[in-house]
Amino acid sequence: MSKGRNVRVGGGDFIYDFIPDWGKLPEGYDFGGVPDGAVDAEGNVYVFSRSDHPIMVFDSDGNFIRSWGEKIFRRPHGAYISSDAFYCVDDFQHTVRKCTLAGEVLMMLGTPDMASDTGYDGKDWRTIKHPGPPFNRPTSLALAPTGEMYISDGYGNCRVHKFSPDGKLLFSWGEPGLGPGQFSIVHTVRVDSQGTVYVSDRESDRIQLFTPDGEYITSWTDFHRPCGMFFDADDNLYVGEMQTKATPTRPANPAQISIYSRQGQRLARWGDFDIWKDGNIFAPHGIWGDPHGNIYIGELTSDSQSGNKPAGYPCIHKLIRVRR
Repeated sequence: MSKGRNVRVGGGDFIYDFIPDWGKLPEGYDFGGVPDGAVDAEGNVYVFSRSDHPIMVFDSDGNFIRSWGEKIFRRPHGAYISSDAFYCVDDFQHTVRKCTLAGEVLMMLGTPDMASDTGYDGKDWRTIKHPGPPFNRPTSLALAPTGEMYISDGYGNCRVHKFSPDGKLLFSWGEPGLGPGQFSIVHTVRVDSQGTVYVSDRESDRIQLFTPDGEYITSWTDFHRPCGMFFDADDNLYVGEMQTKATPTRPANPAQISIYSRQGQRLARWGDFDIWKDGNIFAPHGIWGDPHGNIYIGELTSDSQSGNKPAGYPCIHKLIRVRR
């Protein structure tokens, strides 16, 4: 069983042709699960996958170009690309690597398999007792317009760390909890063109906004389990939201994609509970875009509330922007 035909999704000025099963794999390859990815200036797509070939590069039509990173990573999680570097966040290994686009490692932050002390039991984020230094299961990275690195540290910690471009830790912020500047899974960090830092506080169902110095600005709360985030060239924020099951404190919600302006106005949203319905998604953990306004969605093989991905469900979707 596989996803159906292409269909149009979105709303307002954000309409897309949804390609459900994108990317032509060589024989013997599989995606395994795609937590994140990125696109270079030429439109080539770098898929960060949980497979034997963790970085797979495709052209915009989904034709395979090359792979690299074999036998380096324990569990890929977050990806980010700049003009000349690909950043890889490995949450099980507690490391962040800066690589060339061909795969040469230029810098590594963190010590492989050495987690910082936060009281975390290795399984449940609710056991985090206190913030710690980098890293305990980091989740993502973003660059500021001025080149500094922000790293969300994430599943076993409750902090955002800011590093200089050459890898010096400048400062950190965050602690466990539900208040401003507190986090319940620091999942993804992104920075807009003005330097404002956006942090998806996944299990608190919100995105918190901070100044470049880590000072709290506000929270956007019209989300459920926000995971992947991406800014386009116009500072519109794309968010992948995971489905939720009903609990005493949270209603059941479907997986969905939301698009917001940097002023907090919702521009489009789609997705419902029928994951086999054309245009819907299952576990949109990663979302990223290209210079032409097209976006890609990376699906995981499982997530913490919905269980295993159905057999035959594709791991990457491409959404081609329809210009009016």
